[in-house]
Amino acid sequence: MSRHSVSFLRWLSIFCFASLLAMTSFGQTPDYPSRPIKMVVTFPPGGSSDAIIRILSTRLNEKLGQPLVIDNRPGAGGNIGLSVVAKAAPDGYVLGVGAAGGLTANSSLYPQMPFEVAKDFAPITMLASIPFVLVGHPSVPAENIQQVIALARSQPGKVSIGHGGNGTAMHLSTALFTQMADIKLIEVPYRGSGPAAMDTLSGQIQLSITDLAAALPHIKAGKLKAFAVTSPKRLSNLPEVPTLSESGLTGYDSTGWFGLVAPAGTSPQIVQRLNAEFTAALNDEQIKSQMRQNGMEPIATSIEGLDAYIKSETQKWAKVIKQANIKLN
Repeated sequence: MSRHSVSFLRWLSIFCFASLLAMTSFGQTPDYPSRPIKMVVTFPPGGSSDAIIRILSTRLNEKLGQPLVIDNRPGAGGNIGLSVVAKAAPDGYVLGVGAAGGLTANSSLYPQMPFEVAKDFAPITMLASIPFVLVGHPSVPAENIQQVIALARSQPGKVSIGHGGNGTAMHLSTALFTQMADIKLIEVPYRGSGPAAMDTLSGQIQLSITDLAAALPHIKAGKLKAFAVTSPKRLSNLPEVPTLSESGLTGYDSTGWFGLVAPAGTSPQIVQRLNAEFTAALNDEQIKSQMRQNGMEPIATSIEGLDAYIKSETQKWAKVIKQANIKLN
């Protein structure tokens, strides 16, 4: 072999090694994470979204080697917190815990949005769903959903129903219920599910759609009637209570939920690592039990699964919001 051939082969081997090294360095982030990860929660402290991160942290702080730090940024139905995430550097150190409103319905509720979900976020995984239950004061003369609907039709515009606030998932669940049942109710918005449940408990309003955590103790004590749950399947905590879908409103499906997102442009390797770690934690039996005790159903999905769900839910709620003529400033 000539001296020129040997030189060429040596140069070629060096070039190939350097190219491989460059591609490996570009495609991987072996030092991630090297500092705490900020979890922007779009609700005030003390809510379900806080509880999710606290519970998951028991496993993830060790697996990731860095703590998850909660940064509460409530307001505008989740838009304020998600705006922070959308504008953050796409390095995996700022993640968003977004809810159904901010990630789907808000684009139809607000005339102007500070971000575009499809373009400004990289989906990671679903985290949990928050089942809702339609409850009533014991004095309500009905024992099931069909009787509730019959009562509402016999007194159009006179039966009251509370929910957790304008634009919330509970509000939209109420709108979907009245549309599918073809009834007219007096809708009473509250600042959260707890106050709605308490006013139903006292008889100030007749019905409410509230989250399971707020209503369950009162249902178990016999102080609230549980007519139906809004989820597509019965709940393990209330196995005797039917779904709205099986109670005659076939196809009814509405739950609150939380999803984990990163800023658009975040490295696919980081997104995949986070998906793997979070889904493994969500499938841990101890974590599942803790979340269910807090009224949440853990849900782990693929990156593509969350992306597809956000798109389908956005289309679904756009139709409901348009028909109900719901508008927020």
